[in-house]
Amino acid sequence: MSTAPSASTAAPTIELDDVSVAFTSGIGAHRREVRAMSHVSFAVAPGETLGLVGESGSGKTTTGSVVLGLQRPDSGAVRFQGAPLARSLRSRAGRMQAVLQHPRWALDPRSTVLSSVLEPLLVHERRSSAADERAVSMLERVGLPASFAARRPHQLSGGQLQRVSVARALVTHPAFIVFDEAVSALDVSVQAQILNLIQDLQAEHGFAALFISHDLAAVRYISHHLAVMRAGEIVEHAPAEVFYDLPSHPYSRQLFQELSS
Repeated sequence: MSTAPSASTAAPTIELDDVSVAFTSGIGAHRREVRAMSHVSFAVAPGETLGLVGESGSGKTTTGSVVLGLQRPDSGAVRFQGAPLARSLRSRAGRMQAVLQHPRWALDPRSTVLSSVLEPLLVHERRSSAADERAVSMLERVGLPASFAARRPHQLSGGQLQRVSVARALVTHPAFIVFDEAVSALDVSVQAQILNLIQDLQAEHGFAALFISHDLAAVRYISHHLAVMRAGEIVEHAPAEVFYDLPSHPYSRQLFQELSS
């Protein structure tokens, strides 16, 4: 597998500046603060994928929630397209999207594939034949025939469901997408197909992406830059080709050795 090509040097789509998030756990004398993110800073430009890798509990998913505006930081700033991230989900609906690990959890089992792909569009517009055509066209673009529009999630394989999730995310032509463990539940051959699809769609649409994973091989394949997270901190952040030539942090080297073994 080769590393993703060099990305844009345009103004960032998403920026985190010294962001920290803490949660409390336990009660009484056992109450303690858990630092999920500690002074995290990074930026992702249009057409660029930042791979965020780290072990379970390192803070990756909290970071994804922060950049989507689902979790407010305790300190620091988040900017989307140069402006502070709006608190209203509706105000940024369609411009930011997510593709999650388990598409069966993200798709309504009672809805048809067409209805699932249409849903983000209907936040801002009425259902119409044009909207239906746009959703079917996106299904075809992700490799699913138009006949799949009438199917329901239980009639699809895991790889097909993830293609539906990608179509659902892309149908609004977003500026930014979070892929949170988006291929980790798939067979290796299907993983490669979905990663190639994401790369092709990014080249076409120019969206910025945060690709969250514990799988360094998948991150290596798709990312322009890579950030290594451990215990809520970014311990290394570098262009992908620099990182894979010579990771500088001991934890990064440990991850790299595990990939190579």
